[in-house]
Amino acid sequence: MKIRVLGAAAGGGFPQWNCNAPLSRAVRENRPGFLARTQSSIAASADGRNWAVFNASPDIRQQIAATSDLQPAADAPLRSTPIRAVILTNADVDHIAGLLSLREREPFTLYATRRVLETLASNSIFQVLNPDHVERRELALEGETELHGPDGPLGLSIETFSVPGKVALFLEDPEKSDFGTSSGDTIGLAVRRTANIGAADKTLFYVPGCAAIEAPFKQRISGGGCLMFDGTVFENDEMANTGVGSKTGARMGHLAIGGPEGSLAGLADVYLKRRVFIHINNTNPILDPRSAETSAVLAAGWEVAFDGMELEL
Repeated sequence: MKIRVLGAAAGGGFPQWNCNAPLSRAVRENRPGFLARTQSSIAASADGRNWAVFNASPDIRQQIAATSDLQPAADAPLRSTPIRAVILTNADVDHIAGLLSLREREPFTLYATRRVLETLASNSIFQVLNPDHVERRELALEGETELHGPDGPLGLSIETFSVPGKVALFLEDPEKSDFGTSSGDTIGLAVRRTANIGAADKTLFYVPGCAAIEAPFKQRISGGGCLMFDGTVFENDEMANTGVGSKTGARMGHLAIGGPEGSLAGLADVYLKRRVFIHINNTNPILDPRSAETSAVLAAGWEVAFDGMELEL
């Protein structure tokens, strides 16, 4: 299975369009080691020809332009795409806005939980995805799904599972203590070739949003070929500390990397062949390759995702 990181940043990208903080300035000034990153998305393929995209970033047009595997083949019809399916892990803007760029009457299959599909159905702008061309299929909160494109199976299967998270920002109810968070708002995925169902070491666990690490999750991912996990913030109060905002990681539905309750500590005892932080906010010091936080992450066996990163399982 081939995997491509299309975008490694959290919402807003890196640098964010209106951010003048030191990390964003370092990218704009082309300082050595600082890499621009688009908003979170990956792609996977069992055969190198037909691809599934996981989360439709607002930057998807730019991501396709940078990824030859996702562009029409030289001998393909005048209107065509190797993108045969799109799978959503939540309804955050940085994961659904790119659907609007895929509106050109091109067939593909759209997968999401009922909660996310209802969110799309309630907003008429997403009707530009003509149902005559884009079939919407519901994902169960637990279970295995063989992915299909318009022409049949893609040779990929996904196992869906709920993870702690939060309702999308634009759906928040300020009068509710949990902001109206419901079952199906956030899921994780185990992605593998259909031929490798049951082979943990050939499985990619893709979890770009997660608010807490629970024992069943650790058991599920143990022995996995690769974990791509929520790397939004290094410290819970990072945005306040950098002076760019007041929300904590927990308030946004994201677990911090550092600290005794963070993902570095929480996943230290889980065996994985590879582990990669993705969905990285523009305030996170792991975007600075020379930072102490980057050194800590690398020393713990983690990698920091970047646009164009390639993996094979």
